[in-house]
Amino acid sequence: MVSLRCGLVGARGDIKIGVAGWSYKDWQGIVYPPSVKPSARVEYLARFFDLIEINTSFYGHIKPAVGKEWCRKAASVNRDFVFTAKLNRAFTHSPVAVLEPTSAKTIRPANSDEREAKDGYDALAAENMLGALLAQFPISFKCTDENRAYVEQLARLFRSYPLVLEIRHASWNEPEVLAWIEELHVGVCNIDQPLLGRAIRPSAHVTSVVGYIRLHGRNYKQWFAEKNVRDRYDYLYSTEELAKWKDRAVEVADKAETTYVVANNHNLGKAAVNALELIAMIEARRVQAPPTLVSHYPDLEQLTSP
Repeated sequence: MVSLRCGLVGARGDIKIGVAGWSYKDWQGIVYPPSVKPSARVEYLARFFDLIEINTSFYGHIKPAVGKEWCRKAASVNRDFVFTAKLNRAFTHSPVAVLEPTSAKTIRPANSDEREAKDGYDALAAENMLGALLAQFPISFKCTDENRAYVEQLARLFRSYPLVLEIRHASWNEPEVLAWIEELHVGVCNIDQPLLGRAIRPSAHVTSVVGYIRLHGRNYKQWFAEKNVRDRYDYLYSTEELAKWKDRAVEVADKAETTYVVANNHNLGKAAVNALELIAMIEARRVQAPPTLVSHYPDLEQLTSP
């Protein structure tokens, strides 16, 4: 890769590992014991992870008071905890993405979206708990002159935040394009996804001070299913598969100030399982885990502290 970031001098950057989202019905009784109420889920997860990627911000704007309450709850049990947040889909997807490809022409945010989105992100940033803002584009968003111009516009619009692009089409995975993204002072997300068509392949790119990795699973059969969308994330990574991402995470962290690793294979708590396994691998230590999760996934016993 041409002219991308060199390694940090003297020390590896921090690596924070966690999960995408926390409000899943099928986590109750698996990730969360029956005694954990919905209002206590954030602080419960923060006991085990230093990171949660906010998923609801993709579908609706974060209410500032709600965002501050999330920060208060997480910080009360883990002073090293941070959130990352997904940029609202009004800025990254066609409003009818199922019917038309997403492009600069078809992305149509409302006039109020910018202010409402920023109000929520600012609430997190004011608490020093917004690690990154993730702009997730679909695979139909290809590297064209028009779409590159839109990315430049987006980088200017959200320049107050550590912006990271998740771009899934392989046309973006070129040295010249990555160098251009670096010039924008924007990060890129390295992803694991089913390699169908022109899907971008696993990588360890760093184009800003922020490193980012997302693990979506490899459920090839369900990846583009229009019904039961959550099933596309039904996948449990093997130890061998995670070991390769452990190596990539370390490579990314050698070039970034902070690296965020997010498990998005959330069905039945599988994201929490794989995130804990990665923590154990990267930090070479035993981990704390929710007892109910260990009961459902007994292989975790060999990695957890009594």
